[in-house]
Amino acid sequence: MFDIVGKRRWFFVVAGIVALVCIIALSTFGLKAGIEFSSGSVMTVGFEQDVSQDELKETLAELGYANVIIQHVGKEDMLIRLPELSGEAKTELETGLTEKLGSLEVKEFDAVSPLVATETARNAGIAVAVASIGILLYIAWAFRRMPHPFRYGVCALIALVHDALVALGIFSILGGILGWEVNLMFVTGILAVIGYSVNNTVVVFDRIRENLMKDAKSGFEAVVNNSLVETLSRSLNTSLTTLFVIVALLLFVGATIQNFSVVLLIGVIAGTYSSICIAPTLLVVWRKRG
Repeated sequence: MFDIVGKRRWFFVVAGIVALVCIIALSTFGLKAGIEFSSGSVMTVGFEQDVSQDELKETLAELGYANVIIQHVGKEDMLIRLPELSGEAKTELETGLTEKLGSLEVKEFDAVSPLVATETARNAGIAVAVASIGILLYIAWAFRRMPHPFRYGVCALIALVHDALVALGIFSILGGILGWEVNLMFVTGILAVIGYSVNNTVVVFDRIRENLMKDAKSGFEAVVNNSLVETLSRSLNTSLTTLFVIVALLLFVGATIQNFSVVLLIGVIAGTYSSICIAPTLLVVWRKRG
């Protein structure tokens, strides 16, 4: 039988190293806020002729838009992040780009004011906080017949913080290297990861509860390890099939839900690890210390 609980120190070391790297990345690169959180305009354009990213950036600088972010979207389109544009400024920009680079098509345009951006950021933070508190209270209530039911909720919440930190850290690195921005799809992905991860954790906790009721004579550590072994194949199979779907979304749906798909990819991997190697083993550590 696998001694998963017995190797908990190694699991904590790995999680600690990953968390440290993510914290350093967040301190170094930070998170590039998307239009929903920082205000501005985003324009997705497609040119009839081939236009390189450098040519577009140079042309925008000539038109008075030097500090812009340009990203390829799909095979031919380009996404341009600009300051907030009025209707007249948008028309002038389109005319200038057409004169210098040829015919183009504006496929998407979004503008967000500073007030809306601030409100959106606040609501996103509230959504994550409410979800976390709700999960803590629900798990504590679900395991209310067990000794110290809040321990189950706290351990699950620590695992969720680990998953969210990994997603934030990796996105910070992607933002620093590739210019990826955090937008509402990212927040949606984080909430989906929280739900997915806690589901795996609750399955493991539920098996621990069942085994404790069946075999009260065995030690707590042995019961937790047996429960982990019994649910291991289920957790891995569920995660693997979910990853297949996420990879398909990344390959075939495209940039529209890129942030959402990547956050799910990171979160499912981190969540599988935390639900097996962190949350249950933390219960054992807490139990040993009283």
